[in-house]
Amino acid sequence: MSLYDRGFFHLKGRCKGLATTRPFKMKIPPVKTEREDFNMIFFFPVILNDLFKSGRDYKWPKPCSCTRCSGIRLWGHGYVMACFDGFNAPLILKRYRCPDCGCIIRLRPKGYLKRFQASIDVIRSSIQSKVEKSKWIVGISRSRQQHWFKSLIKRIKAYLTDSWQQGILAGFDLFLKSGQIPVSRSI
Repeated sequence: MSLYDRGFFHLKGRCKGLATTRPFKMKIPPVKTEREDFNMIFFFPVILNDLFKSGRDYKWPKPCSCTRCSGIRLWGHGYVMACFDGFNAPLILKRYRCPDCGCIIRLRPKGYLKRFQASIDVIRSSIQSKVEKSKWIVGISRSRQQHWFKSLIKRIKAYLTDSWQQGILAGFDLFLKSGQIPVSRSI
């Protein structure tokens, strides 16, 4: 008679409530090193139509130094695609990497908030139209415009409190001047 006939291995993972022979797997958090990769975004004046036509051949200006460690040895780190309103295909943006601190610098057109496809002027005019005329602007989906408006209201209540009397557009401008994204959902 073999071990299989006696039923020694029958219980392996099949019966509930009985111990199995599978080892417990513990999740170990990743070890943080001294040199971590950091993302940084630089905004440059860019004509989007020229960027769309040129693609990778567009002459991006190279930053003179890394703002994190002041290193001057910046290497090309390839390209990344980003979507913008008015274009049916993603545009190609240039990236650089600082070998000294590991920071990745991503170049982006000026006049756009990071992680937003619409320009700052379009977002502000949408909010202004809603405040003054109680209507959304034509050409942009209503749900996107509601997202911007509700996010701005939530941000004003969180940071400027309910006693803010200068108005919604003044709050938008104040957040923009302070370097924050006025219509960001994160608080």
